[in-house]
Amino acid sequence: MRRLPPLKSMQAFEVAARWLSFSKAAEELFVTPAAVSQQIKQLESYLGVVLFRRMTRAVQLTEEARAVLPLVTEGFDKLAEAVDRLAQNEASGLLTVSCVPTFAVKWLLPRLPHFSNLYPDIDVRLDASLETRDFDRDGIDVGIRLGMGDYPGMEVTRILGEEVSPACSPKILAGTKPLRTPDDLKHHRLIHVDWGKITIQIPDWHMWTKAAGVEGVKVNHGPRFTIESMAIEAAINGDGVALISHSAIAEELKAGRLVRPFDLTLRTDMGYWLVCPAGRRRQMKVNAFCEWLLAEAESDRTRIA
Repeated sequence: MRRLPPLKSMQAFEVAARWLSFSKAAEELFVTPAAVSQQIKQLESYLGVVLFRRMTRAVQLTEEARAVLPLVTEGFDKLAEAVDRLAQNEASGLLTVSCVPTFAVKWLLPRLPHFSNLYPDIDVRLDASLETRDFDRDGIDVGIRLGMGDYPGMEVTRILGEEVSPACSPKILAGTKPLRTPDDLKHHRLIHVDWGKITIQIPDWHMWTKAAGVEGVKVNHGPRFTIESMAIEAAINGDGVALISHSAIAEELKAGRLVRPFDLTLRTDMGYWLVCPAGRRRQMKVNAFCEWLLAEAESDRTRIA
């Protein structure tokens, strides 16, 4: 164990010794000269050594104090350097983001170059998974989850709401069996997303056709995919009509790779949530990512509105 005196007393000594003045030391430390004098007296008592010769209008270092002052100054310089390095590590380095796969591929990934341009010292590692991760065990800094926002012990912020509607390739609209009304779905394959262990009710084809007042559509038939982005690719390839969230296909709609043949949209209480352990937002790199992500989501909402 290191035998060290109180840090405040050592700091008062180092500053007063540099200035050879308790008053100037007090200005640098934002305390009173009496407080500086008291700290130095405590240090002298702790060490059993006189450090200053006190005269009427000045102070002088004793030989013992002059001998150790360079080492003390070097020690505080090293301590300041260590603090600076810790601060830099907080503001840079690897940031691991656990994210729902489709949101990662279709929404986050196209925007990440913008984040990298703003924060070139932060390297983002994407961990794509539908399962909830253990932040400490799996080394996760921040998560993006699909659900109702119920994550005990976490700081939770809503990113985007979840709305779904049918989407398909433009060539299906003008094919041999054009898709003009919801009744025309009888002639097309329906593409499904199998959400696996997610127990929350997510809008499906049964719910959508019921809301559209359509009967006779085989809502239980058609290919199923465990990842939404795979269902999107199947729809782009013209393999059928998928019921997909708007946030997942924004770029495909903009580029014309997909179209929404009907206006009927199903809204849900679910959404995408920014999740991280309580207090972790105080880390500079985590806060930088969170603030950027929420600003991007707000920009999306404004543009859509």
